[in-house]
Amino acid sequence: MKFGVPLGLLHPAAWKDVAVAADSLGFESLWVPEHLVFTTDLSLAAYPGSSSPGIRPHTPLFDAPAYLCWLAGLTSRIRLGTAVHLFALRHPFVSARAFATLDIVSGGRAVCGVGAGWYPGEWAAAGVDFATRGPRLDEAITVARRLWSEETVAHTGRFFSFPEVAFEPKPIQHTLPVLAGGESGAALRRAATLCDGWISMPHTLESVRPQLDRLAALRDGRRFSVTVHASSLTSPDEVASWEALGVDRLIVRPWKSTGEAVAKLTSFATEYGVTPRP
Repeated sequence: MKFGVPLGLLHPAAWKDVAVAADSLGFESLWVPEHLVFTTDLSLAAYPGSSSPGIRPHTPLFDAPAYLCWLAGLTSRIRLGTAVHLFALRHPFVSARAFATLDIVSGGRAVCGVGAGWYPGEWAAAGVDFATRGPRLDEAITVARRLWSEETVAHTGRFFSFPEVAFEPKPIQHTLPVLAGGESGAALRRAATLCDGWISMPHTLESVRPQLDRLAALRDGRRFSVTVHASSLTSPDEVASWEALGVDRLIVRPWKSTGEAVAKLTSFATEYGVTPRP
């Protein structure tokens, strides 16, 4: 099992120290969340399944690939991913360039986690149609994959059209991994058919089973990774049960407050046998 570390619920002042500690301890991946902008109008901010706002307008926000580029220079082994990047909120040139740059400066450690998004306020503020975000994301993924792999690319689509362009340099990774987040039918289809894997919301062993069953029915047998945010882990013995479900990466948050994050990561690494890779 690979273990990842999320930075999103930590105070940003601790991100550097936690990232460096996770890398030195041998955690496999580091994950940064993303929003582009929050509006002060909370009428568009109810989180799905809740009547409460899912945002605080004055929360600090960062350009995730850019921040990960900085962390790349402070680390050496840990993979650097987004959970998740709103790829379709920009032109594919912008996000494709950002992740190609991250992959190059990190020596091939980028993981592009993408999602269609749940918060209409930032889409309205950016002047992009929230209702078409799903098919827009599908097209953006297709365009980015071509930019990362083909010598020249021209495209005419529903949302994006451009004449033949060159896109250099290419990412170091022959296939820069794209993981789709989200748990709707459309999101699971996107993960199974367009992407290299799926990245979940927080789950327990029992709550993730329906999503994994749906993914299994959609997949075509090709190589595919499953990343789950674990709501909690009771003991190292539980890891085998996650593996039996087909999960190959768990994103864990063993701390309860920012101040104890590094110490709790260190304890987790010892208890769960996390060791630095060669």
